[in-house]
Amino acid sequence: MVGVSTPSLPLPPAGDPLGEALHLLHMTGTLYCRAECTAPWGVAVPHLDGVMTLQVVTAGEAWLEVDGEEPLLLRPGSMSLIPHGTPHRLRSDPDARADPLFDLPVEKVSGRYEILRHGGGGARTNVMYGVMEVDHVAARRLAGQLPAVLHLDSWNADDAGWLGSTLRFIAREAAELRPGGETVITRLADILVIQAIRAWLDSAPDARVGWLAALRDDQVGRALRSIHRAPERDWSVQSLAREAGMSRSAFAARFTTLVGESAMRYLTEWRLQLARAHLPRTTEPLSTTARRFGYQSEAAFSRAFKREFGISPGRLR
Repeated sequence: MVGVSTPSLPLPPAGDPLGEALHLLHMTGTLYCRAECTAPWGVAVPHLDGVMTLQVVTAGEAWLEVDGEEPLLLRPGSMSLIPHGTPHRLRSDPDARADPLFDLPVEKVSGRYEILRHGGGGARTNVMYGVMEVDHVAARRLAGQLPAVLHLDSWNADDAGWLGSTLRFIAREAAELRPGGETVITRLADILVIQAIRAWLDSAPDARVGWLAALRDDQVGRALRSIHRAPERDWSVQSLAREAGMSRSAFAARFTTLVGESAMRYLTEWRLQLARAHLPRTTEPLSTTARRFGYQSEAAFSRAFKREFGISPGRLR
């Protein structure tokens, strides 16, 4: 898939660490497929490493079966998000044969848009299917806490109109790819995914635990926001506790309880994950990269990087 980097946007208000995490949920590769299927039909999608997939039924209905989950009936306006690339099947009915996705011919409209026509000639179902990659450590952390599948089955009138308009806009941009079209498609993918995640955050008990709970916490959330905004600063448990307005010991205990690891371990992982994403995109000296992510020397950065990922930063680049 084609990589697209998105320019920096203004961060949400300082009191909204969770909003900042959603702000960083940018897609770097997006492929859209419009599936025009006639019953009986079925498509089996294999494991897709490192991507999210989005399914929106625009006409007819389809059964979505995600490994390990109960089957879902998707109707017009239904939207589902599979955050972890889990194998799944879409079909006209539970008994229909599901053919492997990569065995089916597609019409390539552009590098980002294709049309799949498949089935036996009966009742028609149209599905807009998106494959998206995330490009930031915050986005990957957020995606890691999401369930196997998110399903939005009901939209109010305003939402339904917004969804339909967005899908039509995506289809037009993907088919024509005018100047700036790839960026437009990528931003719209961001919006669709964020809308699905926001609905889950508003209602799911699982959204109240772990890293997401820490972001919502008045005190630990402030410390996390400080790390995220300035990973290069010489943070310590004491200085982060000051950001949170807590004593050192109380902060250390609360951070570990909510996040599941110590503040210093979290800081190290955050810096190194940012560095790992940054390295392939730059030719700057490693010493500059080291300072960018909070290391005072190239040697210290290289040791930490290799300990974390099993490969030196120079070798990765």
